[in-house]
Formats: sequence, structure tokens, C-alpha cells
Amino acid sequence: MPITDPEKLRIVQERVFLKKVCRNCGALNSIRATKCRRCHSRNLRIKKKELPAKRA
Repeated sequence: MPITDPEKLRIVQERVFLKKVCRNCGALNSIRATKCRRCHSRNLRIKKKELPAKRA
């Protein structure tokens, strides 16, 4: 069931996409993180903002 309310959609997108991903171990971290919570690496990137395409 798709979400149609724009305010709810914005909240969901913030919860899903506003994260950092560790390039070493793949752990998800908060957007404010400077080091990985799992391996303590500083090699973090912002999570990609688009959903993966569905395969047929």
C-alpha cells in the first residue's frame, strides 16, 4: 500500500535514507556519525537516495 500523504512520505524517507554506511563493513550508522559503530573506521558514505529497481 503506497503512502499518499506528503508529510508521512517525508518522515519515512528521512528514517530510511538519512543514514551513513561504512565502506569497510557495511554497517548502518546515524547521519551524525564520524566513526563506524561496528569497526570504528572513519570511511563512511551517505546512503544512496533512490530505491533499487525491481527485477523482473
